[in-house]
Amino acid sequence: MAKIWVEAYGCSASFADSEMITGLVVNGGHTLAQNPSDADLNVIVTCSVKDATANKMVHRIKRLKSKPLVVAGCLPKAETATVEKFSPKASLLGPNSIGKTLEIIDLALKGQRRVETTDSDVSKVGLPKVRLNPAVGIVEIASGCMSECTFCQTKLSKGQLQSFRIGDIVRQIRQEIDDGCCEVWLTSTDNGCYGFDIGTDLPSLVNAVSEIESDFMIRVGMMNPMYMSRIRDGLLNSFENPRVFKFLHIPVQSGSDKVLKDMKRGHTATVFRKASEAFRKKFEKFTVSTDIIVGFPTESKDDFEQTLDLIRETRPDIINLSRYSARPGTKAATMEQIPVSEVMRRSKTVFDMTNRISHERNLEWIGWKGKVIFDERSDEVVKGRNYAYKPVMVNEKVKIGQKAFVKITDATKHGLYGQIVS
Repeated sequence: MAKIWVEAYGCSASFADSEMITGLVVNGGHTLAQNPSDADLNVIVTCSVKDATANKMVHRIKRLKSKPLVVAGCLPKAETATVEKFSPKASLLGPNSIGKTLEIIDLALKGQRRVETTDSDVSKVGLPKVRLNPAVGIVEIASGCMSECTFCQTKLSKGQLQSFRIGDIVRQIRQEIDDGCCEVWLTSTDNGCYGFDIGTDLPSLVNAVSEIESDFMIRVGMMNPMYMSRIRDGLLNSFENPRVFKFLHIPVQSGSDKVLKDMKRGHTATVFRKASEAFRKKFEKFTVSTDIIVGFPTESKDDFEQTLDLIRETRPDIINLSRYSARPGTKAATMEQIPVSEVMRRSKTVFDMTNRISHERNLEWIGWKGKVIFDERSDEVVKGRNYAYKPVMVNEKVKIGQKAFVKITDATKHGLYGQIVS
């Protein structure tokens, strides 16, 4: 028996991986350490989507390598040489090799290095887990994707799309609910193409999950716009179910069709525009979240202005803003790069616009009354979510998993503030 420390970074799929790794650790007879210094072995579940994130991973690897170390997640698969450069003795565990967790940990504890980065255990449904949040069940519905984006390392890490069966996913979600979760996240590299490889699609999955008889909410995770025309009508119908948060994360990345083509995104700005319009037209106060990359190598000043125009027109509630950074192994990394000063200028422009629009859209909620699920603890404050997945804070003391009727009295760019009225 050993004490194991597990820490995770990145997307919700990465955190889901860490929950399963932790579950396998506990089921294998080990215990969880309270911090890295108390551990016999450290595990870090990494992300490599951005240059800044990869640098943070390297920093953490350096800090953790004084003890036996397992580097898991995307970085060891996409940038094996980088991990080995900074921690030659670390064992490596790829995102689709989680079934090897105990084997690789046991060998590492004996001083033996092991590399498991092949796609040996793709299915992640039904594995034991230790949840990071007792109120939220993070359920991976697929691994890999169908895209070939020129800026992204994810395909290098997770490979081609491999969807999990609807019946298996539903059984997993029933288990999450039985364990006390009041919220379920459907997550993957790209939810938009879910099921295309096994003869089904995302709307069919959402419908099946919505039929589970229990008091819980469903958050449908990120989906790329290139598949939206194929599933939009079905998804609009699926979202009618009151169990589904009225929330959509569709990363457009740029408002310029030329840049989108250079990115090999497979969609146009109009696809994003029409999707946002369709969901907001059908559902009152629908939350749209998107991603924007500024400073892609071929982004001219006119291309950037087109992105600003798209933001002004569609007014997303949330914009996850990134300054382009070259990632090893991607096509865009070989292109001539835009000066950093210009990329930062463009980033500041979008950042300021985003803050203003987010605040204005949140102000529209003042006076609203409705049910809120308190599902997150941040800086000792418990936050909730309303039906449109808007973050809600109250002055009263509440517990994770609690539900209450709240009246919104104020709003900032970060979320809504209110008081419990029942």
